Amino acid sequence: MTLPLGTIVDALGGELHGDPQLLIHRLAALDSATYGELSFLSNARYRDQLSSSQATCVIVATEAQEEARARGACIVTNDPYLYFARVTQLWRRTHHAAPAPGVHPSAIVDPSALIDPTATVGPLCIVEEGVRIGAYSVLKARVVVAQDCTIGKRCLIHPGVVIGADGFGFAANAGAWEKIEQLGAVRVGDDVEIGANTCIDRGALSDTVIGDGVKLDNLIQIGHNVQIGNHTAIAACAGVAGSAMIGANCTIGGAAVVLGHLTVADRVHISAASVVTRSLVKPGHYTGIFPIDDNDQWEKNAAAVKRLHQLRARLVALEKSRLD
Repeated sequence: MTLPLGTIVDALGGELHGDPQLLIHRLAALDSATYGELSFLSNARYRDQLSSSQATCVIVATEAQEEARARGACIVTNDPYLYFARVTQLWRRTHHAAPAPGVHPSAIVDPSALIDPTATVGPLCIVEEGVRIGAYSVLKARVVVAQDCTIGKRCLIHPGVVIGADGFGFAANAGAWEKIEQLGAVRVGDDVEIGANTCIDRGALSDTVIGDGVKLDNLIQIGHNVQIGNHTAIAACAGVAGSAMIGANCTIGGAAVVLGHLTVADRVHISAASVVTRSLVKPGHYTGIFPIDDNDQWEKNAAAVKRLHQLRARLVALEKSRLD
């Protein structure tokens, strides 16, 4: 199971320095790669690993090509990380058969569901009434797509995903809870990837909407009536509460939380473990984390933070007395 370097460059472009007949047996990280393996350098922090790497070939940017050529074969490209991503796609296409279209015998599909003949529905999936699944989309094992939800073209839905479970809606009634029926659905756009065991709730009245090109990691919770703009990416264990609106081309780090009914503008980047408690109306990078620390020190700092408003009031009074 090999690819010659020349085949890779013919398919993906780039400037090859080295023998095009060299065979690549595997893709590997720069520090662990050995002969027969292809790696890449995209982050300057790892440049000191380049000269000592045993990789047969390394994908590098123009500024690193002199050093890369001194050590052996290299492929020079404007964006090594993007190039490496495309190499992984080429590798999978070459070495792994694509899932066969059709519905696995163990899947349960309602007769009213419309599944494109090029789509794949994997083992033990459940596709309920009124569902529509677009061309070339793939549902891995144990995916549930609930009533009236739609999935666009070329989507990849990983095992255990639930699309269209009821949103969390209840009205208080004399100390108990009265269910609010969730009458909307979920609309997933084209070219969306949803990681394992992620849940996307159906809308209460209107639909929950996942835009084109959105990438969701594993174990994410998307609440009812959330809207996520095109090409936004959200890392694992994040949560988006109901009716939040997230713009296009955003990134949300792992375990971050966006509270309900907030608006996040396009091109907003939220650090991991942050809690978004207000709308973010301008593009930018936002962080809201109380730094982790030794527990005793953390408790002291937390106590000080609780007294900040009192200290501020004392400081304002002191400054005013000096002015008087």
